[in-house]
This record gives sequence, C-alpha cells and structure tokens, in this order.
Amino acid sequence: MARDPKRNKNNCLEDLRRRILTEGLEPGSYLDETEISEAYGISRPPLRELLRQLAGEGYVILHENRGAQVAPMTHKTLRNFFIAAPMIYSAIGRLAASNATTAQIMRLKDAQLMFRAAIRDGDTQQRALTNERFHSIMGEMADNEFLTPSLRRLLIDHTRIGMTFYSPRHPELADQRVIALEQHDQFIALIEANDPEGCAELAIAHWELSRAQIESFVTPGSFIVPLGRAPNSIA
Repeated sequence: MARDPKRNKNNCLEDLRRRILTEGLEPGSYLDETEISEAYGISRPPLRELLRQLAGEGYVILHENRGAQVAPMTHKTLRNFFIAAPMIYSAIGRLAASNATTAQIMRLKDAQLMFRAAIRDGDTQQRALTNERFHSIMGEMADNEFLTPSLRRLLIDHTRIGMTFYSPRHPELADQRVIALEQHDQFIALIEANDPEGCAELAIAHWELSRAQIESFVTPGSFIVPLGRAPNSIA
C-alpha cells in the first residue's frame, strides 16, 4: 500500500467501521494491531489514536494489556438495544423534522436511492450500510449532542443484526423490506413538510415493523424472557 499516512489512516478508519458493521470483524473478536498496521501502511501510534476514536464511537472496546475488542453483542447489550431503540428513534425523528436543512434533505434522498438499489439488487451488505447511512443523516438533522452518540451506538448493533435479518436467504421477509423502503420515503416527505409529530410516530412504526422479527433471530429458542423486558423477579 502506498505510503500516504493521512490517506492510509482514513482508509483504515472507514474500512474498520465497514467491516464491523457488516460483521467482517465478528462481535467480541480482538483486533490484531500488527496486522492492521501492515495492511494499511500506518504506524502503531496513529493506529492507536484511530482505535481510541472507534472506541469513542462505540465500535470497539479498549482493554488494558489486551487491545481493542470489537463491541460484543451480549444478551445484555441486545436487551438494552430493544429498550432504547424506540425512544431514541422517535426523538431523532421529531428533531430531524424540526431542524433539517435543504442540503441534508438532498443527502437523505441520495441515501434512499442507494438503499432502494441495494434492495433491488439483493445486496445484503449495501442494504445494511445504506440503511445505516439513511438513519445517520437523520441523526445529523436532529443536531443534538446528547442523542447523537446514543444513535450512533444503536445503529452499530442494528446494522449488524440487519446482516442476518435482511439477507435474501429469508425471502419470507420480502414484504417487510418493501414496507421499510416505503417508510423511508414517508420520512423524507414528513421532514420536508416540517412535521415533527408525524415523523416521531413513523419512527415508532418503522421500529415496530422489524422488532418482532429481529427478536426471533436473536433470542434463543429456550429463552422465555422477551428482550427489552425484565422478568418480574428482577424488575
């Protein structure tokens, strides 16, 4: 790889994000700093700076003497995901419709075109990544420094789950994918119309569309406590 430190570092950052989101790097696995340094042509100090950035964004966890671990997907994190998702998505939707700029709306429309193409082509990775892009832009529209980190972390796990949930290997979910695509168009219309309440309500409907199906993929068959709800004994 050419020795352009700044470009190599940026390429490494974007590639690690993509590989984590698409589960090219498995949840809970540890990153090999030597391998990454050699692959991207960057030295260890800038790599560690990059890993600190990824840790701040929620992609990895840094452990003393063990290095960087891809953010795991334990039952606890998934349970918290299901609790937080509707609250965060509805708040983001409300604020996006209130604060969006014309330039941001144009970027959202571009993301929707890519999302539509990924679904048409049956490209699981692009479908997951463009969906993440769509909702990240809505987060930028919301422009809230308290919600943005929570949304970013939420989208990491939502995208990773989507690698299974939205795979063409599950044709029974084709109708849900079509509805999700239509709801993205509705988000754009509501944001353009400056309709915060309508956008917040749609965000809940958009979440509910996939919630039950996602639970069926991530909940062990013998586990009877629904994700997002504590058993009475520990409530």
